[in-house]
Amino acid sequence: MNIQFFGAAGEVTGSCYLVTGPGLAFLVDCGMFQGGPDARLKNLRALPFDVRKLDFVLLTHAHIDHSGLLPRLTMLGYKGPVYTTAATIDLLKVMLLDSAHIQEKDAEWELRHRHRRNASLRGSPQPLYSVTQALDALKHLRPVAYEEPFSPHPEVQVRFFDAGHILGSAIIEIRSGGRRLVFSGDLGQPGRPVINDPTPLRDADVLVVESTYGNRLHRSLQETEDELVAAFTHTLREKRGNIVIPAFAVGRTQELIYVLAGLIRAGRLAPMRLYVDSPMAKAATQITLHHAALLDTETRELIDWQRHHTHQLDVHFVADVMESMALNDVRAGAVILSASGMCEAGRVKYHLRNNLPRPECAVLITGFQAAGTLGRRLVDGARSVAIFGQQVPVRAAIHTIGGLSAHADQAALLGWLRHFRQPPARTYVVHGEPAAAGAFAEAIRSQLGWENVEIPGYRAEMPL
Repeated sequence: MNIQFFGAAGEVTGSCYLVTGPGLAFLVDCGMFQGGPDARLKNLRALPFDVRKLDFVLLTHAHIDHSGLLPRLTMLGYKGPVYTTAATIDLLKVMLLDSAHIQEKDAEWELRHRHRRNASLRGSPQPLYSVTQALDALKHLRPVAYEEPFSPHPEVQVRFFDAGHILGSAIIEIRSGGRRLVFSGDLGQPGRPVINDPTPLRDADVLVVESTYGNRLHRSLQETEDELVAAFTHTLREKRGNIVIPAFAVGRTQELIYVLAGLIRAGRLAPMRLYVDSPMAKAATQITLHHAALLDTETRELIDWQRHHTHQLDVHFVADVMESMALNDVRAGAVILSASGMCEAGRVKYHLRNNLPRPECAVLITGFQAAGTLGRRLVDGARSVAIFGQQVPVRAAIHTIGGLSAHADQAALLGWLRHFRQPPARTYVVHGEPAAAGAFAEAIRSQLGWENVEIPGYRAEMPL
């Protein structure tokens, strides 16, 4: 058997791994490339194999960099099942349709832009996929439960384990031909709120492990809460500005609501109205509450507290575009949590355009920002950024709150690996920018004593 790396190799986005053997071919993840000027071209060129020969697809979780090309997969002729958790299916019903809507709107914008420039309309821009094609992809989803084995093929047995990353996220164990192949998916940071800790595994012949933060350590939750309190106090009370928080609609939004509720309950933050300006975030929050059994005990208790204390934390989901636009008239005291998390699309771009030029305001970056994204440019200290084709000066304070990451840091990744009773015969380090992947691979060798650790390149084919 062999594995070929069609994404998240030397970078973070585009997770897609093709496993082949005698009479067998399947994918683990089918993610979209995100960030940078060449992302669209990479997505158009993705899946460069005969998808009709695939037997099945396994999906670790709902984030678009792991799931976002499923509509293209089925558009190109894939007819088989896509196995994932029930919570992931519920999230994908929202996320894939939202992604398709963005693709359609981007194509419309490009067409209008060409008209304004009187450019040639030859090769009229087309969306990566349509809402109709996303709906078709949803028909292929099949739910599986954590830790219950199933056989998607006569020669294969699979189990999903809780990865502790976002709701429904999974580590995938695959047994075939007497060998055990483990994909970590995206692993969560243990000890963080909302989601349970990643499930430890003890055995693997071949391991494919993420390395998003393989070269750094996160701040503790206590330090992170201190940073949030300082940023809120300085911006809202002292400078009397607004706070804009770009946040992933799935996972990060729900975690931020939890953390803010906890700080208000503890008296460290004043009561507030929190504007959640993202239709997807509203849907994802409802889905999270529907799957409350997947949440940790502390989170379930805090959810109950917030329901009975809405006068202290009033979470207001913005209903429509007009209400979202009305937030632009609020000059002080607004806390706006909006998608997308990397500032690449969605309503957050309007809030950034309105608040970035104002020195009394603040932007809180709370998640990973891929190279080439607007969020990454803000983190890197840009003095001016392009939003909707216009240069916007950056005068607002930019706070990077690293401790809320849904990804395990180097210590947590190594901690998860230490549960293996013996080193896998081969370990492949993926889903990390070169510096992070390189540092993590070296840490595995030096701290764990594992020898066969490799960082595969894009489209590299490796033995299992």
